[in-house]
Amino acid sequence: IRKAGATPPGGSRPSSGSCRFADYFVICGLDTDSGLEPDELSGKRASENFEQSPLRRTFKSKVLAHYPDNVEWNPFDQDAVGMLCMPKGLAFRTQVDNREPQFHSYIITREDGSRTYGFALTFFEEVTSKQICSAMQTLYHMHNAEQYDILHTPMSPKSPKRLEEQRPRPILQAAPAISRLQRFNSYDISRDTLFVSKCICLITPMAFAQACRKVLEQLYQAVSSPQPPPLPLESYVFNILYEVPLPPSGRSLKFSGVYGPVVCQRPSTCELPLFDFAIGEMFELLGVENVLQLFTCALLEMQILLYSQHYQRLMSVAESITALMFPFQWQHVYVPILPASLLHFLDAPVPYLMGLHSNGQDDRTKLELPQEANLCFVDIDNHFIELPEELPQFPNKLEFIQEISEVLMSFGISPEGRPHSSDSQPQYRSFRSVDMVTDKRNGNLASPLNSYLLRENETIARLQALVKRTGVSLEKDASGIRDARAQCDEEELKMHQLNIHVREVFANRFTQMFADYEVFVIQPSQDKESWFTNRDQMQNFDKASFLSDQPEPYLPFLSRFLETQMFASFIDIKILCHDDEEKEHTLRVFDSRVDKIRMLNVRTPTLRTSMYQKCTNIEEAGNLSYLQFEKADCIGPDNDSIEMRVHKIDHTALHPHLLDMKIGQGRYEQGFFPRLQSDVLSTGPTSNKWTKRSAPAQWRRRDRQKQHAEHLYLDNDQREVTPGKYIQEARNLGTTIRQPKLSNLSPSVIAQTNWKFVEGLLKECRNKTKRMLVEKMGREAVELGHGEVSITGVEENTLIASLCDLLERIWSHGLQVKQGKSALWSHLLHYQESKEKSATPGGLGPSGLIHDTERRKSDGGVSAMPPLKISLIQDMRHIQNMGEIKTDVGKARAWVRLSMEKKLLSRHLKQLLSEHELSKKLYKRYAFLRCDDEKEQFLYHLLSFNAVDYFCFTNVFTTIMIPYHVVVVSSKKLSGSMFTANPWVCVSGELAETGVLQIPRNTLEITFECQNLGKLTTVQMGHDNSGLYAKWLVEWVLVRNEITGHTYKFPCGRWLGKGVDDGSLERILVGELMTPSTENDDRLCRTPPMQQSPGMMRRFVTISPNSKPKLNTGQIQEGVGEAINGIVKHFHKPEKERGSLTLLLCGEYGLVWALEQVFQHGFKSPRLFKNIFIWDFLEKSQVYFESAEQREVNPDENWQSRVRHFCRFMRAINSTPRNIGKDGKFQMLVCLGARDHLLHHWIALLADCPITAQMYEDTALIKDRTLVNSLIRVLQTLQEFNITLEASLIKGVGI
Repeated sequence: IRKAGATPPGGSRPSSGSCRFADYFVICGLDTDSGLEPDELSGKRASENFEQSPLRRTFKSKVLAHYPDNVEWNPFDQDAVGMLCMPKGLAFRTQVDNREPQFHSYIITREDGSRTYGFALTFFEEVTSKQICSAMQTLYHMHNAEQYDILHTPMSPKSPKRLEEQRPRPILQAAPAISRLQRFNSYDISRDTLFVSKCICLITPMAFAQACRKVLEQLYQAVSSPQPPPLPLESYVFNILYEVPLPPSGRSLKFSGVYGPVVCQRPSTCELPLFDFAIGEMFELLGVENVLQLFTCALLEMQILLYSQHYQRLMSVAESITALMFPFQWQHVYVPILPASLLHFLDAPVPYLMGLHSNGQDDRTKLELPQEANLCFVDIDNHFIELPEELPQFPNKLEFIQEISEVLMSFGISPEGRPHSSDSQPQYRSFRSVDMVTDKRNGNLASPLNSYLLRENETIARLQALVKRTGVSLEKDASGIRDARAQCDEEELKMHQLNIHVREVFANRFTQMFADYEVFVIQPSQDKESWFTNRDQMQNFDKASFLSDQPEPYLPFLSRFLETQMFASFIDIKILCHDDEEKEHTLRVFDSRVDKIRMLNVRTPTLRTSMYQKCTNIEEAGNLSYLQFEKADCIGPDNDSIEMRVHKIDHTALHPHLLDMKIGQGRYEQGFFPRLQSDVLSTGPTSNKWTKRSAPAQWRRRDRQKQHAEHLYLDNDQREVTPGKYIQEARNLGTTIRQPKLSNLSPSVIAQTNWKFVEGLLKECRNKTKRMLVEKMGREAVELGHGEVSITGVEENTLIASLCDLLERIWSHGLQVKQGKSALWSHLLHYQESKEKSATPGGLGPSGLIHDTERRKSDGGVSAMPPLKISLIQDMRHIQNMGEIKTDVGKARAWVRLSMEKKLLSRHLKQLLSEHELSKKLYKRYAFLRCDDEKEQFLYHLLSFNAVDYFCFTNVFTTIMIPYHVVVVSSKKLSGSMFTANPWVCVSGELAETGVLQIPRNTLEITFECQNLGKLTTVQMGHDNSGLYAKWLVEWVLVRNEITGHTYKFPCGRWLGKGVDDGSLERILVGELMTPSTENDDRLCRTPPMQQSPGMMRRFVTISPNSKPKLNTGQIQEGVGEAINGIVKHFHKPEKERGSLTLLLCGEYGLVWALEQVFQHGFKSPRLFKNIFIWDFLEKSQVYFESAEQREVNPDENWQSRVRHFCRFMRAINSTPRNIGKDGKFQMLVCLGARDHLLHHWIALLADCPITAQMYEDTALIKDRTLVNSLIRVLQTLQEFNITLEASLIKGVGI
C-alpha cells in the first residue's frame, strides 16, 4: 500500500485497487522439513528459553502457505505476517494441557503509515511426524539430566541456606523435586500425544473483526468436526478471497461461512468511521479513570507501552484508544503487538504505541525498558497504569468521566472495570466469552464438537450445569438453538451500540473544544506546491489567539496538544481541503458536527466558559427502551443506521460452490488443517459481476492509502481527487520515521533503522529550536518598547517540556545499560562522579569550573560585582540541593530549565559530551550521542536559544530558597566616603519581597538568602538620616540571583537626604535585567523588552531645567498615548503572559513620566537656586480646594466629590510615615489615581483651578482647553482595567 500516485513495488497501481473482502488466506505453523528450530530471538527475553522445559520453549514458526501468491495493491510481507500470526513462535502441548483455540487480530503498518489488518485463529494439532516427536523426547532427556544435576549437587561445607541462594532461582521454582518435575513438565513418547500450534489467518484491507472471526471459527470447525463440511474447504476459501466484495459505505453485506451466514456492515459517509472491536472490553479491563489517563497520554504523543498475556487485549486496547481520538489520528510508530524478536524497537527515540506480550510470570520490575522518562506503561491484565510525570489533566475530566460512566452503566458495565473476576462479568460480556469457544451464531450448536468444547471450558461447564437444573437441554432443543443465535446477534448489536455511544461522547468533547477552530486556521497565501516546499517554516494555526480564548483550566492540556504532530496534520489537511468535495471523510464528518454545534449555540468567543456540555448526538434507537438516555438529536443517527443495516441486508454475495478440482482433491483427514490446493486458489474467477467492470460506481474506491486515511470510508461514487497526494505528504511531514520495518533482523537493517532515528532526532531538534525561537522572537519583536518584560506562561512551559522530552529521547537512544528513569540525569551523575574523583586534593574546588580567562564579562559598571563562575557541576549541585524535587526525571528537567535560563545549555552539554571515554562506556556505537556530525549540529541548534531571555527556571520553581547578592554603587565624585547614615534596601519581585535589609555602610554590599522573588521589579532604598553628613548620591543598585546569574540594574542618579534634591530619604527604583556582553564597557545595556528606571529623565527636568531640550505639546501627547497604550496592551494579553505593570506605570516613558511632562510644560521658571516641584503646585491647589469647599464656591455635586477625593489622597500621601521626596509623592499619587480610575477627574479639576493660572505660562498644555480634553479622553480608557499596584509603590498609604 503506497501513497496516492506512488507506484507500489512490483508494477503499476491496479486500475481498481482492492475491492475484495480479503486479500490473503494464510496458514502458519510447524515446517516438518526444517524440524525444530529454537527461536533465539523470541526467547531472548530474560534468557528464558533453555531454562524452560522443552514444552515451554519457543520454536520458529513458518508461513506454510498463503493464497493467492501476491496481489498488486498489497504485496505479501512474509516476515511481518509470520511474526504477527504467531508472535511467540510455535507452542507445544500434550493431551493433559488446555488446547482451546485462541483468536487475535493484528495490524501491519507500512512505512508510509498505510495499514492492513490480519485476523488469526490459533489452534492445536496432533504432531504426526516421528522425527519431531523423538526430537522432543531427546530435548526432555537432556533437560531432565541438567535438572537432576542441579538438584543433586553435593553439599559444600557452606551452610545449606547459602547454597540455595546460589542456585538459579527460576529452576528452583520450576523443579522442587524430580517426581513433580516429571509429572508436570514431562513428555514420554510412548505415553503422551504431542500437539503443536497452527494458525489460519485472513488479511483484509478493512477491519471487520467480528466477521473474520466467524469465518475462521467456522473453517476450524469444519476440519475438527467428525462430519466433513458440505463442500471442500477450497470452495469456502476461494469464495471469501474472490467472490465476497467489500460492502459499500452505508450498506450491509451477507455472505456464507461454512455453516452459517456472516453479516458485516459499513457505516455511511456521515457516520463515525468503521470500528469493529469491542470498546467496552477496554473499559472493563482498565476502568474509566485509567482509560482517560491513557487517552491523555496518547493525545499528547507520549511513548505508550501496553502489556498483557493476551494478544487480542493488546490489539483491542490499542485500536480502541486510537479510534476514540477522532478526528485526530495517531501519527507515530504503531505496533499493537510487538513480536518477541523485535524488542529492540522499544529503544526507538520517538513517540510510539506498542503492545508487549507478557508471559504471566514476570512482574513489571523485571522489564528492562530503555527509556521511562516519558513512558505511559499500561498493565492491562492487572488493571494498572503508570504515568509520566507532569501529565496535564484532560479538560473537564470529572464531568467527562461521569458522562462516560453513565453510558457504560446503561450497558451493564461497571465504570471501575473488573480487573480479575470472570464470573461477575455483565451479561453483555458473558456472551462474548462463550462466543470464543462455540459459534452459536451458525445455528450448528448440536454438533458433538460443540458439546466437547463446552465440556472442556469450565465456565461453560458451570453454565451447562445450571441449564440442566432448569430443565433445558442444550444439545437437543432446536428452539433453544434459534434463541441462542438470536441472542448472539443481539449481543453483537449491543456491542456496536455501546461503541457508538462511547465514541459519540468522546467525539463530542472535541467538537465542543474546537467548535471555532476554523477561525484560527492560517490559510497560506501561496499555491500548494510552494506551501509544501516551505511547510516547515509555516505556522498553520494561530495558537496564541486560540489559547487566549480558552478557559484557564484547559490551558495546560491544550497548549501541549496544539504542539503535537496529530494536531498539525489535522490542520494541514484542513488547509488542503478548501471545498467540501475535496474534504477527507474524517474532516467532513467533524466539520458537519462543528457546524451543528455552532448553529445550536450561537456562541461568541467572549462567552467561552468551561461549562460542560453533554453529548446530544446519540439518537434513541426506537427499540432500545432499556437505555435511560435523555438525548436531543443526532448528527448521524448511527444507532438506527446500524440496526436498519443489520435487519435489512443490502447485498448478498455469491454462495460458495464446487470448484474445478480433480477427483480425490479436497478430502482431508479430520482434525488437521491441510495445505489447500494452490492451483485453484492462486487466481480468482475470470468472470465475475463485480470484477469484470473495471470499477463500477457502486464499488469504486480511491487507492488504498487514501482509504486508510479515512478508514476506507468513501462516498460510493467518489472519484480520485488531487489533494490525495498533498494530504499524504502533509501527513508525513515532520514525522521522522513512521514505522520501522518488521523484517529479517540483520545487523545492517537494525543499523539502518537506527540511522533513520538519528536523522529524525536531528530534524526534530532543528524544528523544536526554531519553533521556540520564533515563538519568543516573534513576541519580543512585536512588543519592542511597550514595557513588556518577556513572555512566560503556558506556551513557554509547553515548549520547554517538549524540549526536555526530546533531550531524554536523545539521551536514551543506544544506551548500553539503563540506570534510573532519566538517561540524561544518569549521564550527568556519571560525569559528576568522574570529575569529583579527579578533583585536585588541594581543595581547589571541583574541576568542571571554567576559570577567569573564560568568565563572562558583564557591563554597566558591574565591575562592582565579579561575574559568577560557569560550572556544570555547580549547577547540578543547585538542583541536588532543592528538596522539592524528588525524581531523576524532575532533576533533569530542572537542570535543563536552569541551563536555559543561564544561556548555558549548549555549552554544558558540549562539556558533558566532551568526555569521550564516558560516552563510550555508556553508549553503543550507533547511538545519537556518538554520531559526531549530528551531535555537533544538535549543539549548534541549542546554541540559538542564547538569543532570547528565558525565565523557565525562576517562574516554575517558585518556592525554593535562592541566594541574592546586592551592591549599591554610590557616586565617587561627590563625597561618598563622608556619608555617615545607615543605608537599607528592600528588594521586590513578581513573587515576593524581602522586607528591609540593612547594608553595611563601609562595603555597601550584602548577600542574603530568601524564597524565590521571581523576576525582580523594584528596589526601595533609603537611609536613617543619622550622623553629620546624611546626604548620599546613589548611581545605581545591582542585584544578582546567585543561582541563575541574572543581574538586575536599578538606576537612580539622585540624592537621598534632607535639604538636597527633592528632600527624599528613600526612593523606589525600577529595574532592568542586564544582558551579558563580551566587551567590558560602561555603556548602559538596554534589553529591548525591559524598561529603564524613571530617574534619569526626571533628574534633568527638575534640577537643571535648561540643560534638556523641552518637549513640545505634540511630543508630550504622543508620550501619554504610548504610556496608556502599553497598559491597554498589557491587559489584553493572557494573564500568564503579562509582564510587569510597575514598569508601565513608573518605568522610563511610563505613565508617571508622561504626566510629569504634562505638568512640566509651561511651568513658570523659578528664581535662581530654588527648585519648584510639581508636588508644590499640587499642594497649593489642595489648599485652594479645601478652602473653596468650605466656602461652597461650586454647588455642583460632581465637582465636590472630585475635590474630596483629591484632597483625601493628597493628605494621605503627605502624612505617610515614609521619607519619600516630592517626586516620590507625585509618583504615588499617579499610581493611586490610575488604580482608582480618578486621574481624568483630577486633570479636569486642576485645569480649572486658579492656582494653575498663577504658576503656568499662557502657552502651557494644561491651559489649552482642547489639549486637556483629549488628555482626559485618553486617560478615560484606563477605566475598564482593574489595576493592582505592587505593594512597594504604595507602602504606608492607608487608602
